Amino acid sequence: MSTYLFRLGRWSLRHRRTVLGVWLALLVAAIVAATASGGQTNDAFTIPGTESQETTDLLNQKLPALGGAQTQVVFATGGTTTVTDSAHRSGIEAAVAQMRTVPQVASVSDPFTDQGVSPDQHVALAWVQYTAQPADVQDSTLDALERAALPAQQAGVQVEYSGSVYPGWRITPSELPEIIGLAVALVILLITFGAIVAAGLPILTAVIGVGIALTSVTALAAVIDIASASTTVAIMLGLSCGIDYGLFILFRHRNNLLAGMDVEDSAALALGTAGSSVVFAGLTVITALCGLSVVGIPFLTIMGLCAAAAVLIALLIALTLLPAMLGFAGEKVAAFISTPLRPGHHEEVARTTATEPARTFGASWARFVVRHRVSVLVAGVGLLLLLAVPATQMELGLPSAASQPTSNTARKAYDLTAESFGPGFNGPLLVVTENAVDQAAVQQLTTALAGQPNVVAAAPLAVIDQIAVIRVIPGSGPDTSATADLVHHIRDNRSAIEGATGAQVLVGGSTASNIDVSAKLASALPVFLLVVVGLAFVLLTFAFRTILVPIKSIIGFLLSISAAFGVEVAMFQWGWGEDIFDITPSETISFLPIIMLAIIFGLSSDYEVFVVSRIKEDFTTTGDARGAVARGTGLSARVVTAAALIMFSIFVAFMFTDDPTIKAIGFSFAVGVFLDAFVVRLALVPATMAIVRAKLWYHPQWFAKYVPDPDIEGKHLEETLASPAPSGGLGHVPT
Repeated sequence: MSTYLFRLGRWSLRHRRTVLGVWLALLVAAIVAATASGGQTNDAFTIPGTESQETTDLLNQKLPALGGAQTQVVFATGGTTTVTDSAHRSGIEAAVAQMRTVPQVASVSDPFTDQGVSPDQHVALAWVQYTAQPADVQDSTLDALERAALPAQQAGVQVEYSGSVYPGWRITPSELPEIIGLAVALVILLITFGAIVAAGLPILTAVIGVGIALTSVTALAAVIDIASASTTVAIMLGLSCGIDYGLFILFRHRNNLLAGMDVEDSAALALGTAGSSVVFAGLTVITALCGLSVVGIPFLTIMGLCAAAAVLIALLIALTLLPAMLGFAGEKVAAFISTPLRPGHHEEVARTTATEPARTFGASWARFVVRHRVSVLVAGVGLLLLLAVPATQMELGLPSAASQPTSNTARKAYDLTAESFGPGFNGPLLVVTENAVDQAAVQQLTTALAGQPNVVAAAPLAVIDQIAVIRVIPGSGPDTSATADLVHHIRDNRSAIEGATGAQVLVGGSTASNIDVSAKLASALPVFLLVVVGLAFVLLTFAFRTILVPIKSIIGFLLSISAAFGVEVAMFQWGWGEDIFDITPSETISFLPIIMLAIIFGLSSDYEVFVVSRIKEDFTTTGDARGAVARGTGLSARVVTAAALIMFSIFVAFMFTDDPTIKAIGFSFAVGVFLDAFVVRLALVPATMAIVRAKLWYHPQWFAKYVPDPDIEGKHLEETLASPAPSGGLGHVPT
């Protein structure tokens, strides 16, 4: 493979204008497609194979007026005034009347005739039912809903919104995280390379890749449902992987230049050596992300595929556009910054790294780890196990409005409703009964549901063509275990509830759907982990031609991901980070563990490949197993440190948002990358390899005979190039 990458790098550099033109054309085409399509992300999920989805499908088929999205409108007054005061009531009634005329609205309940006034008379609830699913409710409809509420606001009534859709429910992506992440990445690259052009190239190519990925996802959102978190994850990984892959190749290229090679030979050789590691690292990440498809939840499948596409684009750009840009840059990547305080320092560091790597700090750290290998191993494992302890208390769930910032209208609506009605009114259950032949049967079912534990109210919403919809109000909030227990209780005791009515009872609604999602994700975790780890094991075994390196990599990943889970639970679920991150403690987002498993496993394999490939490269040459660990780790420490810090900074930058879901994702990814890169890959891995020594590289004779050698370290390529060509350049590589 290294030979093919060498040829690709040389071809891309020689045809740099063509390569650049193609990528810019793709970017322009993606931007045009995104603009013309008008695509928007949404958070409407379908969960095939669950009872809540079966309920939604039944309503859409038999009672479409109740199968669409819902908005809960909260009218509130303060002080001694009440919603039943004549002026306030008139304003609310006028608002409700206008809401009924809004396009896509099927019905609006009257709080004064439908038992929607709280016992303290400070809050009134109106439920707006739409004819369309959440993803299909137009923004113009929600804008009109807001305008319809003006009579109530003009009468002095506070109006807030929540539900499956509401004004302002769509997440508007902020450019601030990307700007912060890129700024920090530029600083890290300037320190790493000490040259402006070298620091800028990985960022430039990564931005082009993210631009193509993001606009392509936006265009696709016009024809398929794509969750808003999908674009965030795609941007995170597209930027971080794009910069990191460019960094690894460019670092090797710059060292080649400092060793006296010309630009074309240097870039081609960098792609043939470091590029091999980049390919395997990228394929591992892509494999892990595509593995999300095995869960069987469409929004998670699409999230994984969008992120995998972003990483694939980043990989292709690193293999083609970066060598082309290196051709444009020429020797400028080695044009060092000279600061007044330390003139010549950056050039001295770079030349030392290229020509005397044993003198670098990374080499000193590697020698320390090898020398104190047992102590480092015990301390590192102990630290990760300690951090993992809170993970044993992880509780999964989808975030409710209670986790939103206090300035958010959904959070205000949640708090007002919980205070005046009780928390259960924020997450009513929809019990749909089929074959409810008459009103008496519906009333019998309603009475039976009202008598269940943790139910404060039950009332029929509609009875049409033997389909009855009964709203059940739990006594607990939508994201509590008590409400989940109630859903399971009704389902487990449906025969007793149905009695002799002949009806069939199904439990659905947004709250039940969230509970079903969490349960399905929890049950899918072991299968997903087995599939992804199995595929990655095969890929890494092929790359390193030994089974012990992949096993070591997987064990290290399990330690780092467990520690990351533990820190996330402590900060976001237990509330240790409540004041630090301005969040409301809540359950761990149900899809976070599974996407963390995919992404952190992929990224951990990145660093495993980058570190271990340098160790294998040295061991293949010298046969000195323990010395190869020290030298290989020393050679990779600087670039892996820079790459991990860039990845960490980009993830942390996404915490500068008001959305608690994005904060949790950014924090968890950042912690996972930090622990895996610095504790596992740069400490535990070399310590373990120094203990096991040459046995780590053992493989059966049949393996060497039947499995091709991908030459990930570029050893065969360098042997081919060892003899000078007639022109005096590198040896001949067949084309």
